[in-house]
Amino acid sequence: MREYYAYRLQQRFHEGKTLLLGRRLFQQFIVDAYNFIEEERLQWVRFNQKKLRSELYYGLKDAVLRGDTDPITVGKRIVLPSSFTGSPRYMVQNYQDAMAICRWAGYPDLFLTFTCNPKWPEINHSLEFIEGLKHEDRPNIVARVFKIKLDELLHDLRHKSHFGRVIVIVYTIEFQKRGLPHAHILLFLDPKDKCPSPTDIDGIIMAEIPDPDKDPVANEAVKKFMMHGPCGSANPKSPFMMNGKCTKHFLKRFYEETTIDEEGFPIYRRRNDGKTIEKNRILLDNRYVVPYNVDLLVKYQSHLNVEWCNRSRLIKYLFKYINKGSDRATVVIEENLPNIGSDGQETEIVVDETKAYLDCRYISAFESCWRIFEFPIQFRYPPVERLNFHLEDEHPIIYPENTSLDNVLNIPGMEETKFTEWMKTNEAFEDARELTYAEFPTKWVWHSNDKQWQRRKSKYCIGRVYYAHPSSGERFYLRMLLNIVKGPRNFKELRTINDVTYPTYKESCYALGLLDDDKEWHDSLIEASSWASGQQLRQLFVTMLLFCEMTN
Repeated sequence: MREYYAYRLQQRFHEGKTLLLGRRLFQQFIVDAYNFIEEERLQWVRFNQKKLRSELYYGLKDAVLRGDTDPITVGKRIVLPSSFTGSPRYMVQNYQDAMAICRWAGYPDLFLTFTCNPKWPEINHSLEFIEGLKHEDRPNIVARVFKIKLDELLHDLRHKSHFGRVIVIVYTIEFQKRGLPHAHILLFLDPKDKCPSPTDIDGIIMAEIPDPDKDPVANEAVKKFMMHGPCGSANPKSPFMMNGKCTKHFLKRFYEETTIDEEGFPIYRRRNDGKTIEKNRILLDNRYVVPYNVDLLVKYQSHLNVEWCNRSRLIKYLFKYINKGSDRATVVIEENLPNIGSDGQETEIVVDETKAYLDCRYISAFESCWRIFEFPIQFRYPPVERLNFHLEDEHPIIYPENTSLDNVLNIPGMEETKFTEWMKTNEAFEDARELTYAEFPTKWVWHSNDKQWQRRKSKYCIGRVYYAHPSSGERFYLRMLLNIVKGPRNFKELRTINDVTYPTYKESCYALGLLDDDKEWHDSLIEASSWASGQQLRQLFVTMLLFCEMTN
């Protein structure tokens, strides 16, 4: 269905143009088309809940041993998965991946916001093929031109090293209420190319009006794209105004030199040099300039905000901001009534995550085009390999509802997982034993079709071991060991410390000295603090107090 609509949205000289001439009806057609596509995908998830069952491997073995081979009696339902683009789990996983990159590479150095300019000459040229249409009438053209510009910008940043050698780049695409797309981009620079001093920052970021005589092109670009407002007393009705103040904290103060405040925020140089730009009959000076890089601004001719963020304590906010998901238009409150079965007894209430995902989402024609053309809404480099783990014989198995459990257990490779194959690779290759589980993807590649780890021949990848909650018992202690133990060849070796094999992972952690003086709870809070919000950290702390064994 997606491919069909992507085909229909194109302009062809040998075909009629009735659909493309629809203006607002064309926008509605695009939004409806994308909703059809998404609804079909959600319907598949919804109607295959009963067909797919999930159970732990040892649970299936126990069921077969007791003679229970009917799959309907075993297993639990599956919910909207993280593989569904845009779902809450998808956003959480992307956030965790981004934080794993941050733990590996350190803090990001630059934060860019790149906004689509509907007056780009490429868009205007494409509109000339059908007279009388504006950019809002052709969201398909706007989406495709923005993708081309974004790819070129990323090429400048990554391969042409505009700010220096980039070791990590993360971006996400968002859509304004009026529809135009914009990208939030985070750059991590090589340590040799970082900009630690105010002088270095001045070399790449400006917050002043260029001299109209020395650089008229840059002056015109700043006038068009980088002047904020006017707001404040000059325009109290500005949409940026709330309770008498600008929500973007303009106007700024004049500063003779760039400095970094005690909170880690840069205060850019804004000299009182007398230069002004007239906007809406109001003269604006350097206090209204949004920070920019002059070369990128002149080349891309759009709003392109560049901010230095290396020392900021708001790294978690930045990552959550660029992974926050779709806008919501309204709130729907429904009363949860009890489900009464045919026998008159109250049954379990089913939470439909597919319906919760659909409710209240705000979709524009531009976003619909972006998704119909299958352009990415997230990007990370280097990639992150998500590493699952499990206790022995407790890996989850997904199987069709109408399959006999005997047959499920006899499927070849059913007992093989990414985690167990890691231990088999350690047994087969001596050099593989020099890496922890999280370090393993840097040298080895997981091939899911063959269920094998193979040596990495090129590129780079970061490993992220899935989080285990402190209340999850042995899984929590197993993960603690995985961060330290290198090259175990089986589950028994994971529990073996100094030639002594312990019956549980918790006792192995004690033997390593990981649990002395509540160390595991301190470490758990410290690790979670790198990605969790304040509320999540408080919930974790209360869970520890209620359910975990703390000495103090």
